[in-house]
Amino acid sequence: MVAGQLNLIKLCVGVETPQDLIAWQALRRRETGRSHAFHVTRMWPKRAEELLAGGSLYWVMKGNVKARQRILGLEPRTGDDGIKRCAIILDEDLVNTILTPRRAFQGWRYLPVEQSPPDLMMSAPEDAALPDGLADELARLGVR
Repeated sequence: MVAGQLNLIKLCVGVETPQDLIAWQALRRRETGRSHAFHVTRMWPKRAEELLAGGSLYWVMKGNVKARQRILGLEPRTGDDGIKRCAIILDEDLVNTILTPRRAFQGWRYLPVEQSPPDLMMSAPEDAALPDGLADELARLGVR
């Protein structure tokens, strides 16, 4: 861990699983011709240096943090409406995390490293994974 490192957390609206997010980001890259995954947001992070020191964007899906992507950079973008925005450039590798319940919120939030869900270490074959609905319910109950 890098001293001064910080993460972001964001709701992943309309996406239920990490696999859905991977597919959606691939579609967006094809549509835009961009080579990296990205997420565009209205606000530019004031603590950009800490985010760029190895931080990740943690995704909340269906009420649980389920995955993260390393933040590679921040780029200015201007929307079709002429408003300046921030594109968060993301590593294409999506890392599953231990399911962690999270209430809904608007926009993104800073997430201190010590409060970030740990990565899920996959040792079982993929077909042995719990179904998303069951995994979500277990996380809601506090069983990991």
